[in-house]
Amino acid sequence: MPELPEVETVRRGLAPVMEGAVIAQAQIYRPDLRWPFPERMSERLTGARVLQLRRRSKYILADLDRGETLLVHLGMSGRMLVSGDPLGRFVHDHPAPEKHDHVVLNMDNGARITFNDPRRFGAMDLLDTATAEAHKLLASIGPEPLGNSFTESHLVGALDSRNMPIKSALLDQKIVAGLGNIYVCEALFRSGIHPARKAGRISKSRVETLVPIIREVLETAIEAGGSSLRDFRQADGELGYFQHSFDVYGREGEPCKVAECGQTIHRIVQSGRSTFYCPSCQR
Repeated sequence: MPELPEVETVRRGLAPVMEGAVIAQAQIYRPDLRWPFPERMSERLTGARVLQLRRRSKYILADLDRGETLLVHLGMSGRMLVSGDPLGRFVHDHPAPEKHDHVVLNMDNGARITFNDPRRFGAMDLLDTATAEAHKLLASIGPEPLGNSFTESHLVGALDSRNMPIKSALLDQKIVAGLGNIYVCEALFRSGIHPARKAGRISKSRVETLVPIIREVLETAIEAGGSSLRDFRQADGELGYFQHSFDVYGREGEPCKVAECGQTIHRIVQSGRSTFYCPSCQR
């Protein structure tokens, strides 16, 4: 599933052709994805101007001039691809329709945004903009790791007395927004913290070091266009490249990248998910 860097990469790719533009025609080709689309979705989107495109955790939010916000979740395999961009950033002509093109937004500037999702685990909804943050999908989400509210004191307090592995704690969206399996593995390696360590037993000083490390990992991944492992594509259809920089994720049995280490990367399963780590560098 796309994590924060992938979703942010898509948002940044969509913003130049969506912000300030009008959705001239919204074409909806099925009644649902992960859950049913809102009533009259095509009618409510057609003619609306996109005021702002933002991200909350792993959700893309398009604020419209009609007082509604389009919420988009990419799910496991969802892609939002731009074609016919008048700004010249996207060289692709409008492609022929594909089997899994479920929603198409034709913008008044000539751009087309196609939501393609073979597995249909993605989602779209329309929220009241004024109360969007109180929506059940967004209300309990923790601070954005790249925002000012994600501080050392917040993370120390959130992990205090937690009797769960630090890996599981960092995946809890109520503690910090947008982190997923890939970037938690990478951040824990850089911090030297073993993923099975109980969160509440890690010293305050070590927890505090996690904050800048998490930010560094995410910012580097965003600069690389995210990680393309299976289905992820940027808005222009290109692959992300951060997977070529993984220190541990997906590298089971390969040598640790720390020159003096000499160990190989191990894999364990935590809560049904693969965790990759170095048993020598992470304690």
